[in-house]
Amino acid sequence: QVQLVESGGGLVQAGGSLRLSCAASGRTFNNYAMGWFRQAPGKEREIVAAISRSGLRTYYGDSVKGRFSISKDNAKNMVYLQMNSLKPDDTAVYYCAADYKNNDGLTILAAMFDYWGQGTQVTVSS
Repeated sequence: QVQLVESGGGLVQAGGSLRLSCAASGRTFNNYAMGWFRQAPGKEREIVAAISRSGLRTYYGDSVKGRFSISKDNAKNMVYLQMNSLKPDDTAVYYCAADYKNNDGLTILAAMFDYWGQGTQVTVSS
């Protein structure tokens, strides 16, 4: 069992930055690939970024490449999403997700993740 708690959301002006954090419970966090997803009103949930269990492999959605950065600290049971050059289109609820892996691959499909956080709201004003 893994419990995930996101934090760091808020209101920011376009062009600004935010850093989201996801705190995970459990002693086997280093066996989990992680992902950040977002869902805006009236839209489907979409992958923002993913990271392998070691933290060595990463994936980014096309809309955030070059602006967002995902990182994983297995010693602290934490995953982070650094968001720079934010745009109004980035406004959404952001979710952290965990997928148990027996290899260092990436998981990017929402249906493959085993555990989800409750989400944190990010609002970018123009």
